[in-house]
Amino acid sequence: MKNMEIPDLSDLSAFIYYDGDNTVSFFWRYRVSMEKENEMKKEYLLKYRGHVRRINRIEAELSELRTMKLSISVNNDGMPHGSGRSDMSGYAAELDELERNLIQEKYRRMVVHKEISAQIRCLDSETERDILFYRYIKGLNWWEIAEQMGYSERHITRLHGKALAHFQFPKKDKMS
Repeated sequence: MKNMEIPDLSDLSAFIYYDGDNTVSFFWRYRVSMEKENEMKKEYLLKYRGHVRRINRIEAELSELRTMKLSISVNNDGMPHGSGRSDMSGYAAELDELERNLIQEKYRRMVVHKEISAQIRCLDSETERDILFYRYIKGLNWWEIAEQMGYSERHITRLHGKALAHFQFPKKDKMS
């Protein structure tokens, strides 16, 4: 067997010229499985931002519903109408349902925030913790994270990849 340098696992092209098909095939599967795992980690981390979006949407719906109900409606068709008071029970029921949904969604957001934040705090590197926090909790774009941390955008995305590799899902008993 030849004495050869061990290539960097992050660069698939480094394996094309080593030991033939078996080495290339093994490392290709390894890289694909790592990419799938990273996608699962991103999906897990993005759960918090999903709750934030749903809360914003429910709050916007509540605001729109209140605005529509408070706006003055004039009916100038010349026909006699009742006292102008309408049945408010449908409005009240819809308002109540949206407010209950909002409370439930805020609770879910809080639980997910606590879980994800705890997992981010488990990372050894403060830089990696910062990147995951800014990206998945604060919802910042890459350029905003780079500006905040004083790195280039490209370097932030590289560090993000390392942070994802080091990030661990919560233990099964903690997730339930």
